[in-house]
Amino acid sequence: MALPVLYSLRNCPYAMRARIAIYKSKQPVELRDLVLKNKPVEMLLASPKGTVPTLVLGADGQTQKVIDESLDVMLWALGESDPDNLLRSEVTGGDLPLEKSAKLTEILDLIHDFDFQFKSRLEAYKCAKRYHETNLHECRQRCEEFVNALEKRLSNHHYVIDDKESLADIAILPFIRQFAKVERQWYLQSPYPNLKRWLNQYLQSPMFNKVMTKYPLWVKGAPITKFGL
Repeated sequence: MALPVLYSLRNCPYAMRARIAIYKSKQPVELRDLVLKNKPVEMLLASPKGTVPTLVLGADGQTQKVIDESLDVMLWALGESDPDNLLRSEVTGGDLPLEKSAKLTEILDLIHDFDFQFKSRLEAYKCAKRYHETNLHECRQRCEEFVNALEKRLSNHHYVIDDKESLADIAILPFIRQFAKVERQWYLQSPYPNLKRWLNQYLQSPMFNKVMTKYPLWVKGAPITKFGL
């Protein structure tokens, strides 16, 4: 049986968090690394949207299902296997999983805020730095509204939601990584010790090294690159 196929871009934050979730789930996929200026025809046929990550299920000729939103890829992977309970699943007396726990609702709400509010502020901050705009300080301060909230959370417990890692941590991690790189010297001196501790433990982890491994770019007929085992 063919593995699910994951089209990915190594440094894209959305693709990065999808790979993290797949790694955490221990669900094997066929990884196809690409560059956006040379998107494979096979990927565009599966998802004309042409964005990463794109996950193709049933790629061996069976009925295909395509998942082309990063959070949906994460939820698929952890829905298949979630050994660390990143989704905070609850069980009933009959050991049947509830559709959505209160914790998962909190997690998804937090991710939504970062995806639809913080991300746009982060892009403005990155552009202000790149093009030497005069509003750099203001753009950073808008991002800091979210960073401050994370710092407060991380002062109360080891991870974003509680004392155990959750989907929220791995979903927002790539964006905080980008934030920390915009003005590196400022960030290193910034008053966010708990955020720095949280980010550093990820960046220095074997998991992150594995997720960020540089693989050969995929071409048709190339040997399969297995990822997630």
